[in-house]
Amino acid sequence: MAEVFFWCAALLLAHTYFLYPLILFVLDGGAQVAQNIRAMRGGAGAGRQQARRGGPKSSVSLVVAAYNEASCIQQKLENSLALQYPTEKFEVVIGSDGSTDGTDDIVRKCPDARVRLSPAPRAGKTTVLNRCIPMAKGDIVVLSDANTMIEPEAIERLVRHFDDPEVGAVCGKLKLYNPTKQDYEESAYWSYESLIKMYEGRRGAVVGANGGLYAIRRTLFTELPPSTIVDDFVIPLRILEKGYKVVYEEQAVAHEETTEDYDKEFGRRARIAAGNFQSLRMVPGLLLPTAGFPAFAFWSHKLLRWCAPALMGAALLANVFLLDSMFYRFTLFGQALFYALAYLGKTGVLKRGTSKRVASVAYYFVTMNLAIVVGFWRFLRNTQRAAWDRTARA
Repeated sequence: MAEVFFWCAALLLAHTYFLYPLILFVLDGGAQVAQNIRAMRGGAGAGRQQARRGGPKSSVSLVVAAYNEASCIQQKLENSLALQYPTEKFEVVIGSDGSTDGTDDIVRKCPDARVRLSPAPRAGKTTVLNRCIPMAKGDIVVLSDANTMIEPEAIERLVRHFDDPEVGAVCGKLKLYNPTKQDYEESAYWSYESLIKMYEGRRGAVVGANGGLYAIRRTLFTELPPSTIVDDFVIPLRILEKGYKVVYEEQAVAHEETTEDYDKEFGRRARIAAGNFQSLRMVPGLLLPTAGFPAFAFWSHKLLRWCAPALMGAALLANVFLLDSMFYRFTLFGQALFYALAYLGKTGVLKRGTSKRVASVAYYFVTMNLAIVVGFWRFLRNTQRAAWDRTARA
């Protein structure tokens, strides 16, 4: 029985972190071969897509939920108004969630008529989006955060995908940077996640966006329960559940600074984890095999990840009962070594080199899974607030 538990846990962990990305890579290779064959036979599909992209541009509303963002809202406005998109078809809607630090005054002073402010008492980001997305004038709504700076061509690169009527949402690429470190723990994991999103996007099934930059058809938005914690996860999933494609545009880039406050970062991850478990009841259709590949992606990329702490614990505990075999002694040693590296990553004893980077990644992985445990506990106790506190940046 211990052997069964060990291998079930090990294989499920291997699937979510290694086998699933490998499957996406193989499927993408097959799709590319098929596309090349179609192109050699005449490329009719490609011609139709080029023809669609030559049509008139859709109107766009950039919606930003803001809470006490006085330190960066002016920069956000300047960045937004400098984006390359026809002036007459673009607007910026700032939804203030009861800001008390002068954010609203800064927005009101903006002389550009394309900027609109929608203030209201503090109630949480979801309430802001429920208010601002329906009032947006654009056919396409681009959602972003106040501290996220968007590259000039990003909006056009997102919007062009909506020429395909089957596309319901497009996720942009968020690049994280650290002002004091060239290499940091989150960078490797974020690059890994972005790669998975790219391959999922090629199959029209990105399971969740990042709040820094993504776009949706306004008509596909349905009001969220005010208690929703991770809106940027639920909104694209609901669109995917309706049968529309959610794609990824790696050339639509935005930049966001990471934080040096690891306690607050851990709290942010725990909050997201609680919201992830909460989201299960909001997209029941994606849990069923009848949803096809989107269901497979949801289970492989998300649900098994959320089970990773339990699977890691099961693998370790089961391994303890299998020490009569040399193989299982080796696997137990490997697990112990991994957790020892995570501890060294926490203490900062290793100062430089490959060993420090490996230890830092191990520490990041362990703390990420600890945050899932905390988030699950908050979900069970229903103690996670929907209203968010901005993460302090340099």
